[in-house]
Amino acid sequence: DCGQCGYDCKQYADAIFGKSEERLNLCVPGGKETTRMLKSLHAEIGSAPAAAKPAVQPELPSAKPAGAPGTSRDNPALATFVSRTRLNKKGSAKETWHIEFDLAESNLDYTVGDSFGLFPTNDPGLVEAVLTALDAPADFPIGGRTLREVLTDGVSLSPAPDMLFQLFSYITGGDRRKKAQALAAGEDPDGDAASLDVLAAIEKFRGVRPDPEALIEALDPLQPRLYSISSSPKVTKGRVSLTVDAVRYDINKRTRLGVASTFLAGRVNPGDKLRVYVQKAHAFGLPADPNVPIIMVGPGTGVAPFRAFLHERMATKAPGRNWLFFGDRHFTHDFLYQLEWQAALVDGAWRGETTLTKCDGREIPAVGFGTYPMSDADAEANVAEAIMRGHRLIDTAAQYGNEAGVGAGIKGSGVPREELFVATKLAGRDHGAEKTRAAVKGSL
Repeated sequence: DCGQCGYDCKQYADAIFGKSEERLNLCVPGGKETTRMLKSLHAEIGSAPAAAKPAVQPELPSAKPAGAPGTSRDNPALATFVSRTRLNKKGSAKETWHIEFDLAESNLDYTVGDSFGLFPTNDPGLVEAVLTALDAPADFPIGGRTLREVLTDGVSLSPAPDMLFQLFSYITGGDRRKKAQALAAGEDPDGDAASLDVLAAIEKFRGVRPDPEALIEALDPLQPRLYSISSSPKVTKGRVSLTVDAVRYDINKRTRLGVASTFLAGRVNPGDKLRVYVQKAHAFGLPADPNVPIIMVGPGTGVAPFRAFLHERMATKAPGRNWLFFGDRHFTHDFLYQLEWQAALVDGAWRGETTLTKCDGREIPAVGFGTYPMSDADAEANVAEAIMRGHRLIDTAAQYGNEAGVGAGIKGSGVPREELFVATKLAGRDHGAEKTRAAVKGSL
């Protein structure tokens, strides 16, 4: 029920069975295996014995849902790309972006929990490589457009669909025909089927030159992409934000790119207008009762919808408690929205568990400032700043090698020591009564 197809799963199945939807390749998460199965089942529909018709026929979903522009993938609206801000710090191996769109012209309405669909374009470098591999003129006419234009925004260039291999099987012979037929049937004769995008497939059958129009007809249409919305309309009216990881990886000495993620990360410019739509959530959203506590688990960019939830609860002053469990690769590089989370906790904007009660009755902050893997010098500067920003629990360890820096930062903050809590951990070598006493004294 991701909504990528424009339906939920049951509605999509009903529409295919009722023959109001002829597109069998809309399930992006299901990939080629789901498309193959749907084609097989669809072929059986006509040959199966007719079932007795119920007295009242259920209303099947329309292949092109009606509605105002921007309410479905089949009727998108235009939104203006505003900005992108990288969320990772220097040194991170990841590339995560906070993306913002202006919805003023589209009049789109959304609620937290919804997803934002957009139509990307393929990487120009990949388009040029496909044109070169085809040895076809870029201005070859395809339905009133040029071949380059259709390859840019009309068809998917990854993964290579079964129909492309079927086309190759018609225009080649011998062992290559058998190999193309095997790939078209979902087999993997050379153990590389999973890595074949359109360019790799053309290069695999080097020398085979399909008619450009036939090639386009064999490719799948370029699908829109859905992203969880990471903003609340009650906080940023007229705008919507996304949290996107740019996908890049190498296969056979060639860098592959996530179509929409790298489009948003670099190829679209502020002021550009994109075709977009809002995909309403299926049973995913805040509880109707604002007193109900919520537990959210969102590692990496999975935190996006929960940022929207928390912004909404802050805006409506919902009294329910909120627990957010977030994780990523590295605390120092990949703590997405770090200052935002910490400032909200310090300011008391989130009504979660901000303190814990110890066995002696004293309350300590539930969230501390971690110092791994800072050096002494970094710890001194960062701890002082953290305390100035409101932190009152500092976490370190003997193994971190920065306890002296933590102490210097505490002293340099100017906040009375009795207002602060420090958590440290003994090194594994300091076990036993005497060693423990000496280690505790040394840490203090």
